[in-house]
Amino acid sequence: QVQLVEAGGGLVQPGGSLRLSCAASGISFSRYVMGWYRQAPGKQRELVAAITSGGSTNYADSVKGRFTISRDNAKNTVYLEMNSLKPAEAAVYYCNAHWGNRYDYWGQGTQVTVSS
Repeated sequence: QVQLVEAGGGLVQPGGSLRLSCAASGISFSRYVMGWYRQAPGKQRELVAAITSGGSTNYADSVKGRFTISRDNAKNTVYLEMNSLKPAEAAVYYCNAHWGNRYDYWGQGTQVTVSS
């Protein structure tokens, strides 16, 4: 059974930082492209950042320079370090594991609230 379990969300003030983590089980983690997506109320889910099995990364333009995605294959975990958070970035953040055209899994999401 595949499980992606996110943690680390919460309430942070504008300009603050959070570190999200996603622990995966039931998959050959090192083979997967791991991604973080977010979805705000009334908006479509959007890609925030992704990291390939080889460690290559890509980011949404809006988060470049502020967010960092990383992975620890020994721990089957992917992280998202978020700095200088903005109120508009409040959303449910989802972890995704993707391999080829067949395997695609989602976590349950973790809420990030950015407010003073």
